[in-house]
Amino acid sequence: MDAHTIRRLVDELWTRSALPSLAEFVRIPALSPLYDASWAANGHLRAATEHVGAWITARALPGARIETLTLEGRSPLLIADIPATAGAAARNAGTVILYGHLDKQPPLDGWSAGLEPWKPVLRGGRLYGRGAVDDGYSGYAATTALEAVRAAGGEHARTVILLETCEESGSTDLPAYLDLLSQRLAHVSLVVCLDIGGIDYERLWLTDSLRGLVQLTVTARVLETPQHSGLAGGIVPDPFRVLRHLLDRVEDAASGEIKIPAMHVALPPERHTAARDAAALAPGLIAGRFPMVAPFPAAGADEAELLLNNTWRPALTVTGAAGLPKPADAGNVLRPAASLKLSFRVPPTADAQAALAALEKTLTTDVPAGAKVELSDRLTMNGWAAPAPAPWLRAALARVGAEVFGRPHAVLGCGGSVPFMELLGRKYQNADFLATGALGADSNAHGPDEWLNIAFAQRVTEVVAHILDGHARK
Repeated sequence: MDAHTIRRLVDELWTRSALPSLAEFVRIPALSPLYDASWAANGHLRAATEHVGAWITARALPGARIETLTLEGRSPLLIADIPATAGAAARNAGTVILYGHLDKQPPLDGWSAGLEPWKPVLRGGRLYGRGAVDDGYSGYAATTALEAVRAAGGEHARTVILLETCEESGSTDLPAYLDLLSQRLAHVSLVVCLDIGGIDYERLWLTDSLRGLVQLTVTARVLETPQHSGLAGGIVPDPFRVLRHLLDRVEDAASGEIKIPAMHVALPPERHTAARDAAALAPGLIAGRFPMVAPFPAAGADEAELLLNNTWRPALTVTGAAGLPKPADAGNVLRPAASLKLSFRVPPTADAQAALAALEKTLTTDVPAGAKVELSDRLTMNGWAAPAPAPWLRAALARVGAEVFGRPHAVLGCGGSVPFMELLGRKYQNADFLATGALGADSNAHGPDEWLNIAFAQRVTEVVAHILDGHARK
């Protein structure tokens, strides 16, 4: 395939067809099941699959079979099954999975003037709106890449686009669908995940590791009913003090170091080298890529170590709280209970279930001050570490670097989680894996003002086209 032809086709298809449909997708409040208890009745996840499925169908890829699968009680899965081109079919190139998701994070407050979560806004080469970059663009990129390959005379193996609607809830419904599709997905030779990205838009970023997740809600209960804080204080412990004590068991408040051994792994030596290489590509960007209110406290620190903290070491974020009224509404009351939602990111090779068991034991043993500790909302996801790329994939990536971006690709671990990758890594151990995407350090996935860099999404689409052709000809 000619690189100039692919670029022209991709840009034309994005501008004429993909981008207008993606903008309409933004309007659908397709909250992931974890954030919408009535998701089935509300029908937004189904609407998302129908919208994107209709667009893929309209592209009329030869022989494509597009359907939405719905198992009882599970969120829907959109699947598009596209037969191989003649040459790839003759070479028996196997099956490619192109993965993305259509469920979305909650809208959140704090969007800038003129921007809203469910209103698409095109401004300065960006598409704003919830789900634009995480991960609504992926189905459009995958389909456009396939169409461009064919139009440019390229080759692709049989390709299955999988777009789930439970990723933001831990992909808990996906294993059941993979079991259902096990016969259809029996010869997977390449998996491409489009749900990640990098730290700038100057080059292709590949993700070679993803952290796992250990999450639960801990509640400290001390009273049956609220009491006057002056009368009860000093006799009855404040439930937040109990929670502070429990937090000190699991995290060093000064350094952020996690104290639970099961959440740590021995750091592979090659990860130090990879972190140094990545940090050297964009000096200052690792420490300065987030909008902190004061100068970054570790701005003078080794940025490679910051990357390792973010990708191969555990970290805790308190993502929610209950039992604490707003300051303006807070009277002199000692509350019966308080809750914190704890989200631990754990290293790619850590055993998330073992880490959860250790965490539960730490939080419930010898509880201070006679308080009662309750644990709920448990969730675990194992991380993922990529296998070494096959020779054909290394060669294809070298071509992509030169022809699409004009510079070599870069490799970086990701501090987040994509459950699909760990699941598929175990299921298809002989397949090649490529994890990349259009997410940038400033694209605000999960936050207010989420946005997609349209030009970069088009370049990622080009990459997929070249990888598909390289895979088919290997």
